[in-house]
Amino acid sequence: MLADRDSLLRRLHELRSEHRDLDSVIVRLETAPTDQLHMQRLKKRKLKLKDEITWLESQIVPDIIA
Repeated sequence: MLADRDSLLRRLHELRSEHRDLDSVIVRLETAPTDQLHMQRLKKRKLKLKDEITWLESQIVPDIIA
């Protein structure tokens, strides 16, 4: 169980890092003329990462029904 949790935490860290990187790229590209299709793909990837991050967080800290 501990190894699984460690691998989930490691993956979560990787996804958060990629999400931050994508955010920086998107902000930088918004100030310059950019291919809109490329920008749309970056934003879609960022949303997908956010969904994966949320799912991983729910796996690490399960909901407790009070």
